[in-house]
Amino acid sequence: MEQDFYEKLVAIVNEDRVQRNELLGRHTTFRIGGPADYFVCAAGEELPHIIALCKSEGMPYFLIGNGSNLLAADAGYRGTVIKLCQTGVLSFEEGEESLTARVGAGVALSVFAKEVAARGGAGFAFAAGIPGSIGGAIYMNAGAYGGEIADFISRVQVLTGSGEIVAMEKEELKFSYRSSILQERELYVLSADFCFPNGDIHAERERIEELAALRRQKQPLEFPSAGSTFKRPYGYFAGKLIMEAGLSGLRVGGAKVAEKHCGFVVNDKDATAADVAALIAKVQALVWEKHGVRLSPEIRFLGKFD
Repeated sequence: MEQDFYEKLVAIVNEDRVQRNELLGRHTTFRIGGPADYFVCAAGEELPHIIALCKSEGMPYFLIGNGSNLLAADAGYRGTVIKLCQTGVLSFEEGEESLTARVGAGVALSVFAKEVAARGGAGFAFAAGIPGSIGGAIYMNAGAYGGEIADFISRVQVLTGSGEIVAMEKEELKFSYRSSILQERELYVLSADFCFPNGDIHAERERIEELAALRRQKQPLEFPSAGSTFKRPYGYFAGKLIMEAGLSGLRVGGAKVAEKHCGFVVNDKDATAADVAALIAKVQALVWEKHGVRLSPEIRFLGKFD
């Protein structure tokens, strides 16, 4: 069955973009994760055919972007992991009052944000330091420094669970804090349309540099991580709650609560996924005990965890 599936897969995607037993730690910013049975780097037009094949063969599958918000299990994933290739910006259109763009889901958010700034689009500098893909950023409504993806989306082209490609307007996506309808339904981003007010190119580039300096100063960028580990609880800041609970530097195995920013769990010394998961659970329990506030992970978990 495995050989038959592989042959059908490489009939859709070039053989050089299909790996067997590929370590997921090579594809996550945590640098953690065991092997996936199959790992495919797919173009947007190939995605419907790959998913249809997985469904027809009863093969579990999981779609990833840049792996920047993901903790993959030490045992890996029994199925097919699909990573969208970083196909480029499809189009830009410069108007008198605004800049519009259509961009593929696999494009790195940081690359797109810098291109927007270079063309005079305003307000998107916050996205230049987020290490995710366009598709992943839309999925979780990624944001930082007071901005979020939903502020600039006009519509998104998605693949539905039934194999249709449809356009969804911003209102249909039900964006909220670190959330969208994509987390509730079987919908996969293929591309997205953005609109930015016109601004000053020099000012936008300066803002990108300013925020990059802030990130270096305040975030533990020297360690592999998945960014902010926890969602912001209503009325609180997760990092502040963790720090006030005395958990700065708390460690389980190779995983640690970063001293520079307690909202980050980092891979300090060859951490395993089990180390990270155990530390997350410990932080949740101790913050609840100290503050009576429940922290919810912002990261996604792939594979089986005990």
